[in-house]
Amino acid sequence: MDFSSGRARLKQARLAGDRRELYPHSLQFYLDPPTENVSLVEFENFAVDRLKLLKVVENLGVSYVRGSDSYKTKLGAELRKLKFPYKALAEDDYEARRKDHISHFILRLAYCQSEDLRRWFLQQEMDLLRYRFNELTETLRQKFLEHVNLLFEAISEDLKNELANELCTSTPGMTKVKEQMFYKVGLADAVDLFRARRVFIKDGFAYVPHKEIDAIVLNNYRAKLSKALALTARSLPSIQSDERLQPLLNHLSHSYVGPDYSVQKNTGKISLEQIDALSGKSFPLCMRQLHKALRDNHHLRHGGRMQYGLFLKGIGLTLEQALEFWKKEFIRGKVDADKFDKGYAYSIRHSYGKEGKRTDYTPYSCMKIIMSNPPSQGDYHGCPFRHSDPELLKQKLQSYKIPPSGITQILELVKGMHYQLACQKYFELVHDVDDIGFSLNHPNQYFTESQRLLSGGRELKKEPSNSGNSQQKNNSQESMNSNSAPTSSNTTADAELEALEAYFTED
Repeated sequence: MDFSSGRARLKQARLAGDRRELYPHSLQFYLDPPTENVSLVEFENFAVDRLKLLKVVENLGVSYVRGSDSYKTKLGAELRKLKFPYKALAEDDYEARRKDHISHFILRLAYCQSEDLRRWFLQQEMDLLRYRFNELTETLRQKFLEHVNLLFEAISEDLKNELANELCTSTPGMTKVKEQMFYKVGLADAVDLFRARRVFIKDGFAYVPHKEIDAIVLNNYRAKLSKALALTARSLPSIQSDERLQPLLNHLSHSYVGPDYSVQKNTGKISLEQIDALSGKSFPLCMRQLHKALRDNHHLRHGGRMQYGLFLKGIGLTLEQALEFWKKEFIRGKVDADKFDKGYAYSIRHSYGKEGKRTDYTPYSCMKIIMSNPPSQGDYHGCPFRHSDPELLKQKLQSYKIPPSGITQILELVKGMHYQLACQKYFELVHDVDDIGFSLNHPNQYFTESQRLLSGGRELKKEPSNSGNSQQKNNSQESMNSNSAPTSSNTTADAELEALEAYFTED
């Protein structure tokens, strides 16, 4: 009689027969899409977990030296927490390998929809593969290379002795050629190493030391994934016809995976008289820009009103305060009180869930601001790090007394398309701290953390800079633990915001 649990029996069944052969290695190039049935709940959960993982990869890649002990420790902890393949475990890590496989293809669907999304996804997936490949033992590395058909010829001892001087002088850091294994690799596969002048070239072949073989693997993976993303993008029309998948995929590409700021914990605790001072001390740059435009022009177009209005709601403005705030400012311009009451008051009540479907709308996350509804001429909404011309951004930062060295760091992050990390650096410079201890994903999170810091709720001290790490040396795992997975209500709210926009279209 079998007294084992149902879960154990299910696991044993999955490991039996052909199932085990689906994932012979903990790593793969994701060449074959999954063919099994996946529930919509599992579909969304897998995708959200991988998105969390890739965001950690991005953050750590900027905050730490890749391959450093801190980088490896934090990324390894995240892999274990989210139950992805960490190191090549025994045969019983089928569930982790299955999740890795399926979640990659889900995000491939979500992130193939634009050039920016494809570029971001490709970079994070490559960094993830680099880490996981380098964590393998020598034996498992060789098995993986065989698994992906990257079989390189090891040169003979005689040839190695013959080329010893050339190998030593052409390979940085190489001192003991005899103790190192070298592979004869086609130049097309070693193009990155060739560009960096890290290998010896002869007769159209690169002589690659074993320690550099990961560059060959990554170059091969990049070519395959780039092509796959392009092909997936061409197949999107057929996927967009599926009413179940398309909303989920759109939500994922703009997804926010942190706390829900629709719950107003500080409702009524902020007075209208405080807003001007708070905008300079605790507003992120996007909201500071909107506040200044509103004060200067006494008007914001609908994109700005939505973004700023929901932010103010999230920091604690009551409906009555919001109506008073917007009305006072608008009637200082070209809108009289009667026009405001007829054209704008309803939309504000609607955003607070008091009209229409009575939905309590959620303040915009960084990803939503960055990825949707870019500003046009006369608009002030959007993300300044994403949507501003670099020279104008530089001038704006200078006007806010950001030091030149800090502006340079911010512009470098912007150039690398790390917009949220640029905002995180802005937070550090404004608050004069080196270690903020959290990952910045939401304007209201910026405000909350700023207020906590200014009120003495956080113990942050200036520390000497370390060349091995960047300013975010302790970008701790706890910051990611505070991020909860988005619920289905987030998806609903995202869709319902489309309805809300109709009420903000009058300029």
